[in-house]
Amino acid sequence: MSSIRIAIAGRSGRMARALREALQSDADFEPVGHICAGDDPLPIIAQADALLDFTTPAASVALSTLTAQARIVHVLGTTGFKPEDESKIRAAARHAVIVKSGNMSLAVALLAALVERVAAALPDFDLSIVEMHHRAKRDAPSGTALLLGKASGRAEIGYASLRGGTVVGEHQALFFGPKERIVLSHSAEDRSIFAHGALAAAKWGQGKKPGLYAMADVLGL
Repeated sequence: MSSIRIAIAGRSGRMARALREALQSDADFEPVGHICAGDDPLPIIAQADALLDFTTPAASVALSTLTAQARIVHVLGTTGFKPEDESKIRAAARHAVIVKSGNMSLAVALLAALVERVAAALPDFDLSIVEMHHRAKRDAPSGTALLLGKASGRAEIGYASLRGGTVVGEHQALFFGPKERIVLSHSAEDRSIFAHGALAAAKWGQGKKPGLYAMADVLGL
């Protein structure tokens, strides 16, 4: 099997650096370049089998149109989308594979599946989701917190967001019952977990039918 050609959206961000490092350690992939603000993205996209995108909502929506035209896999880890952004991404997914998640960690995908099962099994338990990130993270609740909330299927969820220091990411889903509680948690110690998850998604998406997929699909959950 030939190497999967990978383009990265952005160059200087935390995730762009983590993605570069992950690519250097995996012979299954070949980096073809970065797409930076102000650049013409088409020459890079034309060389790629997949685009890894952890940028901004506006940039990601624009790139989704281009990846749809090129029919390449778009691994989308950007968060903070508005409803109208989501509609445009769904439209792009009619023409290309888009793997979209608020968290590209494979373990978080499994955590979301566990949250879904507990929420279904214990409908009378209250659910709160607590998330903690570095001081520079803008969106709150985090994309991961919203992912876990969506997995629960609950309409009423208490969210708490903490910002400070250099925390990569911590999440807890707390189910409160009478005289007992269940705590499901995940701690990210290094951004490399998101990078390796994104590469797994890029590999999984090769040859799949166009559509909007999640990391649960990558894991077969």
